[in-house]
Amino acid sequence: MQYALLIYDEQTANPSPEPPDPAVWGKVMEEYNAFTKAITDAGINKGGEALQPNQTATSVRVRDGQTITTDGPFAETKEGLGGFYLLECSDLDEALAWAARCPGSWYGTVEVRPVIDFAAGNVEEQFAAPTTA
Repeated sequence: MQYALLIYDEQTANPSPEPPDPAVWGKVMEEYNAFTKAITDAGINKGGEALQPNQTATSVRVRDGQTITTDGPFAETKEGLGGFYLLECSDLDEALAWAARCPGSWYGTVEVRPVIDFAAGNVEEQFAAPTTA
């Protein structure tokens, strides 16, 4: 099953006007490169990208046939979506274990979300809210 690891952090929501410290940036990039290598070596990396800060976003809505665009993200939040990975994992527990290894979980929050598999044919079941015991 595929899982999206959605990486949120405060810097993406509210970037500093100053460029990042090269030593700090270099360390963070080394951590992300090591994580990307680990998931690639494990054969579960299906893709992913870093995203530019929230201020570069444009939200699009169509209402009554009219396209409405708004500068910025849809929601104002403390943390912004900074990037994502798409992993092929055997189950949620494996995806959560990888999320805990993602540097984004050390600096912000990594949301793990199953990806709908339209080819599976049970789409309605996949859209249903999970039940908790």
